[in-house]
Amino acid sequence: MRKDGEEIHVSEEEASGGSQPHIVRYMLAASLLLAIIAMSAIWITGAAMG
Repeated sequence: MRKDGEEIHVSEEEASGGSQPHIVRYMLAASLLLAIIAMSAIWITGAAMG
């Protein structure tokens, strides 16, 4: 962190409070895949029954 007059400049890591793990990206991908699989299963079984 450095101060230039009235402005305070911080790095990206300091502003975010630490390191940023990429687990959120993988959780979003996994949940999207599970949602697609679940909706496809519902659609396929509905089409097969009717």
